[in-house]
Amino acid sequence: MSEQDVQDWIGKQVADNDVVLFMKGNKQMPQCGFSMQVAQILGHLGVEYKDIDVLQDMSVREGVKAFSNWPTVPQLYVKGEFVGGCDIVREMFQAGELQEMLNAKGIANNAQTQTA
Repeated sequence: MSEQDVQDWIGKQVADNDVVLFMKGNKQMPQCGFSMQVAQILGHLGVEYKDIDVLQDMSVREGVKAFSNWPTVPQLYVKGEFVGGCDIVREMFQAGELQEMLNAKGIANNAQTQTA
């Protein structure tokens, strides 16, 4: 795939899925601690999401960094918006901001009344 094809494919995944996590490994078997933390947070919140293993395709691994202008993986997208990587997602979760954002965007989760 060309760089543009990769960007188009990433854009389609982000547009077609309410919540997308570009990660190392998958939600059942994360391949790095940072990906595991974000997957655990989403799992704790009961959020349905599409997981994309960037280790399966180097063009996607590099392409998602260019797509978001963010240098690391994992990367979380909600309703087409780039949320951030592990540190940002963890901080938002601990402050209750992630749950607020999910609720505001109409993303079902089981933590409407919970905070970390």
